[in-house]
Amino acid sequence: MKVINTSFVFLILFLSISTTIFSQNKVIDSLKNELSIHIEKDSIRVNLLNELAHSNYGTDLDKTIAYLKESEAIAIALDFKKGKARNLYIQGLIHSSQTNYERAIEFFNKALLIYEKIDFEKGASECYAVMGLAAYNKFDYNKSIEYYKKAIDIDKNISQKRATAISLKYIGHSYTDLGNYEKALEYYNYAMDLNIEYNNRLEMSSCLKNIGSVYLKKGNYSLALEYYNRSLSIYKEINDTAGIATIFNNMGIINKNYENYDNAIDNYKESLKIEEKLGNKKNTAITLNNLGVVYKKKEDYKNALIFLNDALKMSRSINDRDNIARCLINIGDVYLGLKNNKVALQNFLEAKEINIEIGAQLGLCYSYLGIATVYKNEKKYHKALINAIKSKELSSKLGALDYHRDVCNLLSIIYKNTDNYKKAFENHQQFKKLNDSLFNKKNIQKITQLEYDYKYKLALDSASIRELELTKTVKTKSLDLKKTRSNYLLAIIGFLLVSMLLGFIIFHQKFKNIKFQNQNIVMEQRLLRSQMTPHFIFNSLSVLQGMVLNKEEEKAVYYLSKFSKLLRITLENSRDKMVPLHQELEAVNNYLELQNLEETQAYQYTILVDDTIDADLFKIPPMLIQPFIENAIEHGFKNIKENRKIDVHLTYSDKELICTITDNGIGIDTQKINKSHKKSLATTITSERIKTLSKDFKTKGSVTIENRQKYNEQGTIVTLVIPYKMQIL
Repeated sequence: MKVINTSFVFLILFLSISTTIFSQNKVIDSLKNELSIHIEKDSIRVNLLNELAHSNYGTDLDKTIAYLKESEAIAIALDFKKGKARNLYIQGLIHSSQTNYERAIEFFNKALLIYEKIDFEKGASECYAVMGLAAYNKFDYNKSIEYYKKAIDIDKNISQKRATAISLKYIGHSYTDLGNYEKALEYYNYAMDLNIEYNNRLEMSSCLKNIGSVYLKKGNYSLALEYYNRSLSIYKEINDTAGIATIFNNMGIINKNYENYDNAIDNYKESLKIEEKLGNKKNTAITLNNLGVVYKKKEDYKNALIFLNDALKMSRSINDRDNIARCLINIGDVYLGLKNNKVALQNFLEAKEINIEIGAQLGLCYSYLGIATVYKNEKKYHKALINAIKSKELSSKLGALDYHRDVCNLLSIIYKNTDNYKKAFENHQQFKKLNDSLFNKKNIQKITQLEYDYKYKLALDSASIRELELTKTVKTKSLDLKKTRSNYLLAIIGFLLVSMLLGFIIFHQKFKNIKFQNQNIVMEQRLLRSQMTPHFIFNSLSVLQGMVLNKEEEKAVYYLSKFSKLLRITLENSRDKMVPLHQELEAVNNYLELQNLEETQAYQYTILVDDTIDADLFKIPPMLIQPFIENAIEHGFKNIKENRKIDVHLTYSDKELICTITDNGIGIDTQKINKSHKKSLATTITSERIKTLSKDFKTKGSVTIENRQKYNEQGTIVTLVIPYKMQIL
């Protein structure tokens, strides 16, 4: 065998690296020119043929196969093992590009065996890496992780840290798709550390984007946005338009999840413009599908079908079976919305078959759910039941709570219509439980986002303060110059001082506005934390535990029902700035009933609403009345065991909504004398809220707390003038 010329090795190395500098056509032209010069059938010609095949396999399959045939014949004749292994490796790449992943892995394995036999570690590492990618593409994530870890072990021996970073990133991808988000973050951060070491800006931005996507899947949109913005900054810096398009697409997903549909559409369209310009059909189809989903959410079915059908057509043209199935499912959903069950069923059935073929379990879960929904609509309950059960089994296995909730609701309806009331009730209970769980999760996400926004506003405050300090510095320097300049310069300085004064006024006003907004956010967060005190929740659960231990089943069930209802109403009311009056009174009534269930805690109460008040028309801020009732119960009835009364009375007079809360307890003056008494946090927050809200709504609002002794009666009377709005029905 002929020894390879060292100058040629340098040429091949230069040509392989130059793909990042010159266009693909120039690389191919250089290789062709070298091949025409080197006509001798030796190992050099084998290498040239292999590299030409590698450069052409994505664009000209016929030429690629011709180069590989000649390369293979010469390599066999020379017994050139490395050339033969490279030939097999490229054949594997061809099959992988055609989504024949099983066949691709066969060729990669054959190449791997040769590389291991000749102890060529770099080649073996590359084989394990592409096998990992093929396994990932056919959704065998555990196998993909296994292959990439073998590649990493070899790369450590030969100090291939750049390749290690790529493998770590793909392991992160696999753990993400397996739903193991903590492991995914661990591997993305490992990859990030290596990319920082080598200052690989492209891979750094890719890792930041992937970390953001993990937080997106976890529902932590604040952190997701933070990492996306960091990634976007690097992509813009290095002018990576493909990366920029991906970030816009992911931001669209966040806005869609926040139900900011118009913003999501803007994000997706920005991404679409870039993808179409790049000619990336796969990503273009994905973005078109995302646009269709948003229009479907808006119930704009006409535009939804336009984008979804365009996405389906493009996905079929490149045989992207995963996205084909997604498009079919979304089109099926649109036709369900249009009440066209026949066309909806056709799309769901085709999606089911594709998802079975490619092993996409989540897509298969939703396909069964769509099919079951169509059969339920057509009152074919037996067929609906078969598909719904399959969907339920898959959603349970995958931990897909949204799908599991929806299929439980569907099964409840199916069983009810087939007279199986027991199973109908069981599935309805599961539906309620999952719905509550998902509702609570969304509330946690909302609070997290509030905290993120609050921190962002604090940063704005800090920036405003720095601007003010800078203004003061400029003003001081201007005064110094005033002493040494001529009258002409004095006039200029005077002009500058006036400008800075105006700037100071603007900044000061901006500072006041942002500070006021921050106070509102802080107050809302404090309200969320004080809605039901830990003391009350602990006591309620202790009472419930006592009932269970005493085998008072009926009483325990009734108490639990009241407690869960109060929790639900409290969480629902916390989402809105204004709630209907009847809804707020229902929460107050539930709270009073819970406090009154234990005989040792019994007291009498009334909630009286004047006939002049329509509780459906009035909307008031939530959680204004209950804190004062809580204060009366916790402090007003201290050392009083009998004949305890609380009366709530709402009146409407002179365009003022007035609520009085009267108790026959120890009285407010006695409470103040008692040094151990701590002022109710919720009462304080509520008083502050009423002052703020009265300014915000431009209506009267106040709190007055008096001792009833001045009226020759015992106890305390709280008078609330509640800010309100009238709801137009």
